[in-house]
Amino acid sequence: MGKLIKNHWARLIILTAATYQVVAGLHGFFWPKIFWDFLTKNLDPAVKPIPILQSINMLFGFIMLAWEWPLGLIAGSAMHRSIEARLVVLPLAALAGALLYQGTNAAIYYTIGMAVYFWAYSEGEVVVAKPWSLPQRTRPGKV
Repeated sequence: MGKLIKNHWARLIILTAATYQVVAGLHGFFWPKIFWDFLTKNLDPAVKPIPILQSINMLFGFIMLAWEWPLGLIAGSAMHRSIEARLVVLPLAALAGALLYQGTNAAIYYTIGMAVYFWAYSEGEVVVAKPWSLPQRTRPGKV
């Protein structure tokens, strides 16, 4: 049996979260609602009359989809191979999802994906330059 490649698993989780976030942002255009409106009405201007939070959620969703699939421009770049950069951007995407009522599930998925990415980072995993491929192993005794 093979070893679990955690950054591939995290990538699938983040792809799911990003898809959910795009759909939640689109849904929010028609039914604008802040998740925290039961505590305060101060955040309501972020969703209506101008759909700022919905647009931010769709933007984050598209960025994460392009980054995790990855889009041709990003594939193989230092940004694509960096787990650290993902660990910086993912909390922002999760926060945007957590603020929008329709995006709370995306925020939960982002948090789980972020934990798996951190696990991969702490074990020294690397994201390979060619998307969806395996890292090359070095054989003992060969240089």
